[in-house]
Amino acid sequence: MKTVSATIYIDASPMAVWAILTDLSRYREWNPLFREASGDVIAGKRIRLRSAHPASGRMMTIKPRIVAAEPGAELRWSSSLPGIMTGEHSFTLSPVGTGTRLVQSESFSGAMVAFSGRAFASTEASFQGVNEALKERAEAN
Repeated sequence: MKTVSATIYIDASPMAVWAILTDLSRYREWNPLFREASGDVIAGKRIRLRSAHPASGRMMTIKPRIVAAEPGAELRWSSSLPGIMTGEHSFTLSPVGTGTRLVQSESFSGAMVAFSGRAFASTEASFQGVNEALKERAEAN
């Protein structure tokens, strides 16, 4: 198993960050990784995400299942290519004073993990880019 993560402090409440994070229809306005997104952020439901692969830049679509959707606290989804790789992606929001500590992470498991070293470095950079864009949007509101 391999986990990639990026952390940032946002000068906005966890609920303000949550509102932006769960408004999938507006991802194209601010999210540099997930260029298109749709669906309902409800545990057990599937959403649709279209992104540029961090290493190759190729566009890909995934349809992960929401595992957890706790307002102001955690958004987590899981997707897999059976027998190849499974990823569990999460956004964890923690109150810090009047702001939010956001940790975005993904844990990968499966046969391809051993061969994906370079991709993990670009994935971490992509997560940091998403965090910074989310911070900018939340602090502008």
